[in-house]
Amino acid sequence: MKIGTFLSVMAPMHQPDSLRDLAQVIESAGLESLWLGEHVILFDEMEFPYPGSADGRLPVPEGQGIPDQASLIAWMASATRSLRFGTGISLISQRSAVYTAKEFATLDYLTGGRVDLGVGVGWCKEEVEACGFSWQDRGRRTDEALDLMVRLWTQPVVDFQGEFHTVRGGRMQPGTVQSPHIPLIIGGFSDAALARTARIGQGWLGFGLTPDMTAGMLRRLDRALETAGRTRAEIEIVMMPARDDADSVRAYAELGVDRLLPMFDPTMVSHPAERLRYLETLVRLAETLSERC
Repeated sequence: MKIGTFLSVMAPMHQPDSLRDLAQVIESAGLESLWLGEHVILFDEMEFPYPGSADGRLPVPEGQGIPDQASLIAWMASATRSLRFGTGISLISQRSAVYTAKEFATLDYLTGGRVDLGVGVGWCKEEVEACGFSWQDRGRRTDEALDLMVRLWTQPVVDFQGEFHTVRGGRMQPGTVQSPHIPLIIGGFSDAALARTARIGQGWLGFGLTPDMTAGMLRRLDRALETAGRTRAEIEIVMMPARDDADSVRAYAELGVDRLLPMFDPTMVSHPAERLRYLETLVRLAETLSERC
């Protein structure tokens, strides 16, 4: 099992130079990857609560915002050599499929193939609508967008006619460095998200689940994969864990989690250096577990 980390970047709290330094520190600590979230616009009042907090609000301090995800990856990757970067998640339902394909193909080119694209439909209705898209069809639109993106990455000339997208004789360069294309890591717990993983994903991304909850989700995922004629051996299981104590890490590994992403947020822990040293111990634990397999 690989150990990466998820970082909540806030601006102007995190300054540009400190972010580049942090990427280097994370790489030096032996962590395999750094994952970043996405929200382009924030709202004080939302119809649906944020599922990752007890009060239903995004944990963003007053006066802070979340910088653009792709720009952050480009900036931080420029200071590293081997650290991978992932999106946890990119909100495909509120993005242009063509621009997203171009943006991440360019990131893959600039980083030498060090990008994983975690994707999802999102939960914030206000944000989706503010980006100019409708809420009700976000799932169908996401499925079609992913199909189009894969074609743009893998075909020299694309002709595509869907419900939401039309491309006639389109060419996109540069192509992706990774072959056949950037890994698509599908996030979400719904039946639709699991079916999407089984149909097109190279991985599944879970968030905030205990090992017991993870076991239940993986049973559901196995059923979806079986329906699609695939097995779990064909995809990567990525988890942002509810707990990252040593016993929990062992339990996630025993369940078949391939990549664990404990949180590292220097703005929300009292001693960032201590937290980083702890994550280094998890790297060593994961290496030990892998040697036993």
